[in-house]
Amino acid sequence: MSDATEQKKIKIILAEDDKFISRAYKDGLERAGFIVIPVMDGVTALEKIKQEKPDMVLLDLIMPVKNGFEVLKDIKADDAIKNIPIIILSNLGQDSDIEKGRELGAVDYLIKSNFSMNEVIEKIKTYFK
Repeated sequence: MSDATEQKKIKIILAEDDKFISRAYKDGLERAGFIVIPVMDGVTALEKIKQEKPDMVLLDLIMPVKNGFEVLKDIKADDAIKNIPIIILSNLGQDSDIEKGRELGAVDYLIKSNFSMNEVIEKIKTYFK
């Protein structure tokens, strides 16, 4: 990426229905210099992704209205947004869930309880070097 990219703030949509977790991630990511747009359900997430064209999406799987797997499928089926990198950020840690997330096109799968805020931030940064 060019030097111009260094100045551009990375915009992230954070799809997380737990208010406490959402606020914690939003605060941590904003302190790290990211622009964060939090959404609480899958339908709103899709609308915001189409509207904002973020640089990345952090996607919880257990959400009301439309779950994360459904959102991921819809993103990958839409030419306008299918190339946005999606990191699944979930407490679902079974191999079958991880495998399904990757098959649907997520670039990474982080289990919330296994990663500190700093580790999540470092993982995000690896996609923008």
